Amino acid sequence: MTSWTERIYGVIRLLMLAFVSAAPYAALAQTPAPPAPYKPEEIEALVAPIALYPDSVLSQVLMASTYPLEIVHAARWSKEHPKLKGDEAVKAVQDQPWDTSVKSLVAFPQILEPMNEKIDWTQKLGDAFLAQEKDVLAAVQRLRARARDAGNLKSSEQQQVIVEQPPQQGGPTIVRIEPTNPRVIYVPAYNPTVVYGAWSYPAYPPYYWPPSPMYYPGGALMTGFAWGVGLAAAGALFGNCNWGGGDVNINVDKARNVDRSFNRTNVEGGKWKHDPGHRQGVSYRDNATREKFSRDVPGGAGRRDYRGRGDVGGAGGAGGAGRPGGVGGAGGAGRPGGVGGAGSAGRPGGVGGAGGAGGAGRPGGPGGAGGAAGIGGAGRPGGAGDAGGIGGAGGRDGAFQGVGGGGATQRDISRGTSSMQSSSFNRGGGASTRSGGGGMRGGGRGGGRR
Repeated sequence: MTSWTERIYGVIRLLMLAFVSAAPYAALAQTPAPPAPYKPEEIEALVAPIALYPDSVLSQVLMASTYPLEIVHAARWSKEHPKLKGDEAVKAVQDQPWDTSVKSLVAFPQILEPMNEKIDWTQKLGDAFLAQEKDVLAAVQRLRARARDAGNLKSSEQQQVIVEQPPQQGGPTIVRIEPTNPRVIYVPAYNPTVVYGAWSYPAYPPYYWPPSPMYYPGGALMTGFAWGVGLAAAGALFGNCNWGGGDVNINVDKARNVDRSFNRTNVEGGKWKHDPGHRQGVSYRDNATREKFSRDVPGGAGRRDYRGRGDVGGAGGAGGAGRPGGVGGAGGAGRPGGVGGAGSAGRPGGVGGAGGAGGAGRPGGPGGAGGAAGIGGAGRPGGAGDAGGIGGAGGRDGAFQGVGGGGATQRDISRGTSSMQSSSFNRGGGASTRSGGGGMRGGGRGGGRR
């Protein structure tokens, strides 16, 4: 019996060792490859609907897109307060917990509404801006140059289009867009396939949504543009695009007009800095961005990402490398499935488990003795088959059933002895009797652990 027990536990130890050793490699194999950076044509498709916004408005849309969940909250608020627009709407959300850039957009419901309805686009735009800020601003300039070359971007009563020569020889021309009247802000709606001319990337068509008649009455796009109504929203603007540096700048004093509690530490040298505290659990697209910003969030080091990172720890969790309980108990070695769980390895100590008495008795009988994890079955050379008891032991409870009832066990032994004397297999029966005894002893020990 002792040798069999040692063998079984040896198998368990080997299975546990193999599982624990393989777990880290399995985790590595399941780790998905990081997403590739956005291609220039992908970025152009993303910024196509907003590239012709005034610079200040564009900069704040880009900032706000990095907080998609707060965009949803702000859009709901705007829908519940349809009469509030411009500076009045901004004043009304002073006490909301959203980022300053998101608060500023309640001044422009014609922007906030599609950002909420096209939330997938909003999140992609924010992901691209966080990971490839310079590439996003460069894509905007390429599209503005195309619209200008096509004759669809020019100064008007709504906007001023300012063309600046490149700061460095051979660099690209810079096209800035500013409100004609700084106090009245117009936000254009347009069809990208019209204003930019023929679109060059059929694999990445530009994002587009028709203008809402609520904000653009008439719906006609003259030369591809619809202007709608100008809004008194100068107080909502605090950002701008630093085209030469490839980043976004913030005027701290103006930002405080939008949000009294604006945190000056979110600005470095006048440059905007993403605040992961307003991300509200939305996962970042790639590991580099995740690692960069999770450090700035309380508890971020422990989470490494707010829901976005796979619980690689899973490897540890598997620690269950013990559970095979099945292995011990019911000869379960056959049921590797169990290997996953935890420590039960010892539990099924039921090695002797299943009411050992059985085997001893009937040469071909319900070898119930299946006990001793397949040992007892030896009763009837071949009868061990009925050691099916072994399989039955699979369950933790089943492995010990019948072991504790002394009277019933004694009757089984008596019947087994009688049957053995009249059987032509009495020698095998003897072996079974000894094995059965072992089963009883094993059962006793198993019962004590429960």
